[in-house]
Amino acid sequence: MSAEPGQTENQTTIVTGLSNREFLERFAQPGRVGLCGGTTRIDLAIRRAQRRLDESRRWSAWSHAFIFEGPRLDGQHWVIESDIQIHRKNIQVGAQENRLAKYHDENMYPTLAVLDFGLNAQQVATLLREGLELVAGRERYSLRELVGTLIALRKPALRARENLLARERSIYCSALVKRLFLAVGLDLTPGIAGKNTTPEDISRSPVPHVRYLLQREAPGPKVAEAEGKIWTGWRAQLDKIKRRRAKD
Repeated sequence: MSAEPGQTENQTTIVTGLSNREFLERFAQPGRVGLCGGTTRIDLAIRRAQRRLDESRRWSAWSHAFIFEGPRLDGQHWVIESDIQIHRKNIQVGAQENRLAKYHDENMYPTLAVLDFGLNAQQVATLLREGLELVAGRERYSLRELVGTLIALRKPALRARENLLARERSIYCSALVKRLFLAVGLDLTPGIAGKNTTPEDISRSPVPHVRYLLQREAPGPKVAEAEGKIWTGWRAQLDKIKRRRAKD
């Protein structure tokens, strides 16, 4: 493993030579934020959509954000997140708790980061309590709101306003992270509405923090080509949604 402080506004420690499991066991702590870049169709589509936040139009490294909850009686570290989980006939959609082991798969999650905002014990307790309230309240995960966020990315003037396709009792991953930190008095993405907040916005938070970044080799041209094909299919789905909205 090698680690070196980054030359950014907030402190960044770049980590190499660790597996996902080793990285998370070392840096995941209750109240910290996790970021990952997934390889599914929707993960790649989210990463590509966030290129509008980069001057060079580079894809974001991040497609999902979550909160580390800490170890439980089963000896496993758990997370609070809003996600879509499909396990055979069991489908979980929305705010939920999952074992951190979910992110040990390096093929599914080749990019990981942990953000430490230096919360005190009381803030961590409040953060996790509010997160469990969302889980108990069965807040849903809304693909519709993701489309609304995409619209705001195309029209930056909308970013500070309520998501155009917002729904009651719905929240996606990075919006959940922002909401929980607001409960402890920290706005991770000032000037951006909760349901227009992206994982990339969380990663660029101006709130002082330390970022631990697990760095691996960049994907080759075949991966980039596959990403392009996946985006083409996702864009077709977005166009269908827009046409349906126009008819309503």
